Amino acid sequence: MKKYVVFIISFALLYVIFEIVSGMVITAAYTPDLSLTAQDRLSGDKVEFGTFSVIHWVTIFLAATIAYLLSQKFPWRKRG
Repeated sequence: MKKYVVFIISFALLYVIFEIVSGMVITAAYTPDLSLTAQDRLSGDKVEFGTFSVIHWVTIFLAATIAYLLSQKFPWRKRG
């Protein structure tokens, strides 16, 4: 059970780090549309950042659990 907890925590930590780094890369690569006039840009004052979904996180942890169980069922064998 201890190995499972360590695996899930490290998986979640790596996932969060990946999300932050990929968000930074996407933000750095963003090129705004300069063809809009100032009035057009100011009129769109509503900003959306997306939604939070519990199903998304459940799916991630389910995938991590399956990966852990498969790694325990088919352990890598050392040769030599």
